[in-house]
Parts: sequence; C-alpha cells; structure tokens
Amino acid sequence: MTLPELFRVSSSALTRHKLRAFLTLLGVIIGVATVVGVVSVISGLNTYVKDKVIGLNPDIVIFDKYGIITSREEWLLARKRKDLTLTDMEVVRRECRQCQEVGARGDRRRPVKYEDHVLADVEIQGHTPNMASAQNFDIVNGRYFTEAEYNQSVAVAVIGWDVQDELFPNVDPVGRTMKVDGYPVKVIGTLAKKGSVMGQSQDNVVYMPLTVFHKHIAPTEDIGIFIKPRRGVEGVAATTDEVRTILRSLRKTGYNGDDPFGLVTAELLQTLWRGISAGAFLLMILISGISLIVGAIVIANIMFVSVVERTKEIGVRRALGARRKDIRRQFLLEAALLSSVGGVIGVIFGALIAFAVKQVFPAQVRPSFIVLGIFVATATGLLAGWIPSNQASKLPPVEALRYE
Repeated sequence: MTLPELFRVSSSALTRHKLRAFLTLLGVIIGVATVVGVVSVISGLNTYVKDKVIGLNPDIVIFDKYGIITSREEWLLARKRKDLTLTDMEVVRRECRQCQEVGARGDRRRPVKYEDHVLADVEIQGHTPNMASAQNFDIVNGRYFTEAEYNQSVAVAVIGWDVQDELFPNVDPVGRTMKVDGYPVKVIGTLAKKGSVMGQSQDNVVYMPLTVFHKHIAPTEDIGIFIKPRRGVEGVAATTDEVRTILRSLRKTGYNGDDPFGLVTAELLQTLWRGISAGAFLLMILISGISLIVGAIVIANIMFVSVVERTKEIGVRRALGARRKDIRRQFLLEAALLSSVGGVIGVIFGALIAFAVKQVFPAQVRPSFIVLGIFVATATGLLAGWIPSNQASKLPPVEALRYE
C-alpha cells in the first residue's frame, strides 16, 4: 500500500467512532498540555530571573556577611560572622590591583511616607554611585544619584514602581520630597516595573546614597562589597581570589579556616535558581508522564479492541494481497494519528495555560515546545500501537475470514 492509501484507510477507521477516539485521547491531551505548560512557565521564569530579578552583570562579584544561604545551618554559621564595613571596602579599593571598580550597598526595611500616603515595609537600599554599573537599573524617569551627591550626603533617592504607585498615584514623583523612616528625601528618579516572583514584589524598593543610608537609616556598617574585574568575565576568578585574600587577612583568618564572608555572583544565583526550577520541572514532568502512560495504555487497549472488531476486514485485505507489513503499518499509523491529534489539542491547551499563567508569572511558548509536545504524543502512540499492530499482522488470512 502507498502512503496516501494508508492515511486514507487509517483516517476512515478513526472517524467511525469519534467519541471513543476523543475519550481515548484524554490522557495524551492532559499529559502534553502539562508538558507544554510547565516547560513554558519554567522557561519564562528562567529568562525573567536572569534578566530582571538577579540583575547582576556576569563580571560582578558581591562579598557580604551571608552570601547565598541554602540551609538553616549555613544561616546560623553566617550570623556569627563579623559585618563587612566601609573601612573594609576602602581597603579593598586601595589594595586590589585587579579590580576595576569597588563599591558597596546596604539594605534595611523601613516605612516610607508622602503626605497622607504610607507604605509600612519598604526595602531601602544604600548604594555607592558605581552600583548602577553593577546592576541593570532601568530608570524610566529622572536619573541616578551622582558621585558629588554621594560624597556630600545629599538626601536623594530613586524609587520603585510600587512606591511610586502607592505614594504618588496621580502626580509625577520626581522632584518631590518623601520621608524614609521619618527622614526627608528628595525623589530624583523612578524605576521600571519588574513585577513579582513567587509572590515577592521586586518594585517595593528605594535606592539612596550609602552615606545618607548610614547616617539616617541604618547606622551600623553592615554592607555588601561588590567588585568588577579589569579583565571582565575572564578575570572574575583571579580577582575574586585576590579580594578573598585581602578580606581574610583583615579578619586574620587562618589558611585552613572557612571564609568569614559570603559570595554572591550572577552565576551562583542562576545555578541556585536552576536547581529550584529543575525540582519543580521534574515533579510536573512526573505528573505529566503518568498521564501519558495512562494515555498509552488506553490507546493500546483501544487498538486491541479495534483489531478484534476488524478481524474479518484484515482477513479480506490479506486475501486480496495485503502484506503483513501493510497491516502493521496501517494500525501503527492509526495509533500515531490518534495520539498526534491528542498532541495538537494538548499543545493548544498547554499554550492557553501558559498565556493564562503569564498574567501572574512570566511564561513563554517557543516553537520548540510545540514540536516537543507533538513529538512526545506521536511517540506515545507508536509505542502503544506496536503490540496491537504486530498482533493484527500475524492473523492468518483464512482464520480471519472465518471470524464472526
């Protein structure tokens, strides 16, 4: 039989029992929809976290008291460390020969007020002026503060979208004075909206000079020190080792002792996030895999029933000259067509799920995900149809003609 003939015969067989075919596809539809939906959401979150949440350039390394905490034991150990201070930053700036830039930041949560509008819990960050080059700040209106404003401790700030929306709902905040923990600060810029990740807003922030931050917001000198190597990404490892040596010397840490500080880099943050997202991805793939297995079992069962129902038809076709491989191809094609239709429907539902989730979480449906969904469905159908098709091809023509 030619391929067009196989398609015609297989399609005709499937359309005889439309409801049965649809019910057979439910497992495949659910499995493929889950795969496409989950992969789209995970991919969108990975891109969003890399571009918007992490916000560090790949050649930036931050040294702070805590670093990246992944367990309670690490947190308890980090709490015992001494704070990094502006004095430490100045020593690193003076001694580090491979550093192109050295800066610092501090952060606290404080209330912010403008007239009768109040936000009780805002993340206040104090920066050195060169922090803007370390993070991808997207300033929509106004500007970032200057070196002169930092040195003179000028009370200025750049605010996030949530702060602007809550405190200045109907006015341009640039040039207006708000109060951060009771201290008056002039707004000189606003940040683009980032949205929320895992329920945590990325827009509830205020950036100000670290000198002002230490004088009026957080007098303690708990800061994070950031460095930028002269040789870019290639120089990250060597520069990090040099700064580690300087800070360990300042803390009088022995050669066999643990670092008295933590490290934060874009690569480490992305690795941590990939570990978290991989766990969620594997869990959802397991769930969708169960749906696909159920779908494969149902398809195999229906194909066995179809072989029994069409035994006489198989006998007639064999008597008219059809070969065993023609019969096998026909039933395999029927199983593949059945599951492929389920794959297409599943891809559509998965894309709809991704677009719905996109209203809350980042998600992106790529063409490769569509191809993956249809391929998985087709492969499921071929595997499920192999044994029934092989059984159909082995039916003796005479016995099949006698079957009632």
